[in-house]
Amino acid sequence: MNVEELRAHAEALGFNPRDQVRWLAPTALARTAVKVLLADVFAGYADKREMQGTLGAAPLRAPLDEPDAQEMWLDFVADLGDGFDSTASVACSVAADDLAVGDARLPRGSLLVLGGDEAYPVGSVPAYRDRTTGPYACALPRVDGRAPLMLALPGNHDWYDGLTAFLRTFTLQRPIGGWQTRQTRSYFVVQLPRHWWLVGLDTQLGSHLDEPQLRYFQDQLSARLQPGDGVILCCAEPTWVKCEGDPDAFDALHWFDRTMVRTRLDPHTGERQPTHASIRLWLTGDKHHYARYAEQLPEDVPERTELPPDPRRRQMVTCGLGGAFLASTHTLPPALRLPAPGNRMREKDDPPACYSLARDSVYPTLPHSRRLARRIALPWSPYWLPRRNPGFWRLTAAVHLAAFVTLAFLFAVEQKRLQPVAAVRLAHAADLGEFIRDAAIACAALLSIGHLVRWKKRRHLRAPRATQPARVTSAVLAQTVVAFAVLAVTVALPFPVAWPGWAVLVACLAVAAAMGAAAGSEAFALWVLSARGGAVADWQMSGQAVEDHKGFLRVHIACDGDLVVHPLVLDTVCRQWDLTDAPDRCKRAVPAEALVVRLIEDPIVIAREAKPP
Repeated sequence: MNVEELRAHAEALGFNPRDQVRWLAPTALARTAVKVLLADVFAGYADKREMQGTLGAAPLRAPLDEPDAQEMWLDFVADLGDGFDSTASVACSVAADDLAVGDARLPRGSLLVLGGDEAYPVGSVPAYRDRTTGPYACALPRVDGRAPLMLALPGNHDWYDGLTAFLRTFTLQRPIGGWQTRQTRSYFVVQLPRHWWLVGLDTQLGSHLDEPQLRYFQDQLSARLQPGDGVILCCAEPTWVKCEGDPDAFDALHWFDRTMVRTRLDPHTGERQPTHASIRLWLTGDKHHYARYAEQLPEDVPERTELPPDPRRRQMVTCGLGGAFLASTHTLPPALRLPAPGNRMREKDDPPACYSLARDSVYPTLPHSRRLARRIALPWSPYWLPRRNPGFWRLTAAVHLAAFVTLAFLFAVEQKRLQPVAAVRLAHAADLGEFIRDAAIACAALLSIGHLVRWKKRRHLRAPRATQPARVTSAVLAQTVVAFAVLAVTVALPFPVAWPGWAVLVACLAVAAAMGAAAGSEAFALWVLSARGGAVADWQMSGQAVEDHKGFLRVHIACDGDLVVHPLVLDTVCRQWDLTDAPDRCKRAVPAEALVVRLIEDPIVIAREAKPP
């Protein structure tokens, strides 16, 4: 049965399976926009991280109840709480006792890290139940033996309700199916085998690290680090890829690396002393693709884009394939310098560390990413924007109805007629040409004034050249072209002389609605497709809500102390499910189709210490 049929059994399942979020559907867009606005306005006044300082902070260890473990496996899943098919497919793969990948069998991790954005579009108790904890409890209802540990890190969508539902879901130490939760705060430190540490940061909505959180890391991490220890740092977003537009984007993470990992404050002298520990792996989600940046070593050739495997390299990995829409990769910067040139940090690494994108290992691949992005503007594609986002065509139709009425009124004023209907009905092509000419002159004058103001502001503030007002202007211009095309079509129509004015008006409005729905939607899709970066470029994929192409990371801490990262992907998710019995007289949905998991690239080996070869 499919998701629609599963919903009929919501009471037996214990949750209501949801469809994939349609991000550009007007209703979903409006609800999310309100939540985002409220979060931006009130986040600083309702920062629950300050209150978490009163909660317990017992040190965590993994695997649970195995203090002498010499190796372990852990799983990392991010951006997961979306449609049931995609989320449950990943959850079932994670929950399997082991996975056959090539010639190897990878056992289930004894620790599952949820790397942010556990519910979409905004966090709430019903959203977490239906989109996250329900599917994961369904995938692993119970475990014979030691239960695996589950830790969660909040992302921006978890913060849109002020983190209330997140704390209720993940910090009360209640089991989620066969997984056990032990964290008491929205951030954590876990001591792992072979001198490895796992750190989860909560940076709220891209803000600072709060004082209680810093004290927690000073006590639970910095004070305990030993020379040669390796750190896996999980954060909510890959700020390193944002440094091209914002040189200060990576500053908070760089400061944490310098002051909490590589050095610590000596309580006796008040001076900072080196710990001789280092962050060896940066993990994040937020961007719904797989991308890896590898550190350049001193002996590497600077011009070389593809770096050979070397365990000494630090790695920055983004894997947000847990269930949300697939994101593009072709706009990623090919190289990074961290901290970025032009940032305002006083104390920073000099020279900066350099990282290169493993271009042959991104998922989706760069050519595939470009092909996927183009589908949003192809009317014959099932992923065409108005087809994939219910109600969007109604929005553009309403916009162009209002635009037609406005233009018809202005056209009547220029033609010195009392009724807009008469102006449209009796006008000639020359009249319309003069009107379009005058309107184009007025628009050009307004654009010139706006461009001059932005140029002066950019020159004074040294702001980036690509500005948000310019993008908005181009979107308005695209819809203006469609609106004038609608007016031209109505003027060209040969209305019968016997038709009354109201019939002509109805016919004109019908043309405006039809053309606005089709041409207006296509103009918006082409505008989205023309973006080369920023939030608008993200709409190229979020507007398609692609359910397939999901994955996660399975990480092995080997007996020799090396970290081995296995990036796994399901090219196709399961869409047919069977109901079976579950504990406590409940039901659970299990895949009726085989889940095929494969490696995105060869496993990445990371040494705990970057010793000379």
